[in-house]
Amino acid sequence: MDVNIAGVLRGIPGWEDARFEALPGGHTNHTWLLTAGERKAVLKIDPTPRSAPYNTRTREATMQSLAADCGLAGRVLFTSDTIYLSEYLEGEVWTVGSFADNENIERLAEALRRLHSLPQTGRTFDALSAARDYASCIVNPDEARVTACLQTIAAEAPGPSVCFCHNDLVVDNIVSVPETRFLDWEYACDNDPFFDLATITTHHGLTEEKAEVLLDAYFDGDGERHREHLARQAGVYSALLYLWERSRNVTWQSL
Repeated sequence: MDVNIAGVLRGIPGWEDARFEALPGGHTNHTWLLTAGERKAVLKIDPTPRSAPYNTRTREATMQSLAADCGLAGRVLFTSDTIYLSEYLEGEVWTVGSFADNENIERLAEALRRLHSLPQTGRTFDALSAARDYASCIVNPDEARVTACLQTIAAEAPGPSVCFCHNDLVVDNIVSVPETRFLDWEYACDNDPFFDLATITTHHGLTEEKAEVLLDAYFDGDGERHREHLARQAGVYSALLYLWERSRNVTWQSL
C-alpha cells in the first residue's frame, strides 16, 4: 500500500515533524522508526482495521499498556483503528544464540511468570479458528498434513488455567534493555500459559537441556513434572506454525 507518512504524522500530536525511516518486518503492516529530538518511537500503519486472530489496535494498546505498567513492554503513545505508535526500546533484540546463556533463559522465565500473573483479558485465543483461516489460504495444500494439524489443535483447547499470554514469543519480540521486555502485542490475550513456553522451546529448537532450564526456572525447580503439558502445547504451536507458513508461502527462518 502507498502511505503518506508525512500526512499520518501530522495527525499525531508531538510527532508532526519527526524524522522517519522504514524498518524491516511487518508482514501485515508498514513499520517506521520515528525520531523527534531525543525521543524515538515505532510507528505501524495497517491497510485496514485489524480483526481476529489479531487484536484490534485499540485492544492491543490495552494489552501492551498493562504489560508496560509492570515493566514488561514499552509505552503506547498513540493509537487508532489503523495507526499504532509505541515507545522505541533501546536494547539488544534476542537471537537464537541468546538461549546459549542460561541466565538469559532464567530472566526470561521470571518475566513470563510476571506476565502470566497479570489480570485475565477477557478474550481467549482461538487457535482452531486461526488455524482454519490459515488453512483456507494455502494453495495446493497437503490435505492429510493440514487435517492432522487441525486435529492436533482441536484436541488441545485451552482449559480452565488460562491466563494473560503474549502468544507470539519469538526472538524478534524479546529485547534486553537490560531487563527482559516483550514487543508486538497483537496476539496477546488469555491462553494456556504453556503455549508461551512452547513457543519459546519449539520455535527456536531448544535442546532438552535448555527446555529443562526454562521449565525449572519458571516452576522453581519443579519443571520435570510439566514436560508432558509442554509437549502437548508444542504440538499445537508446531501445527499452527506449519499452517501459517504454508498460508504465506514462507518459512520463519527466511524472515
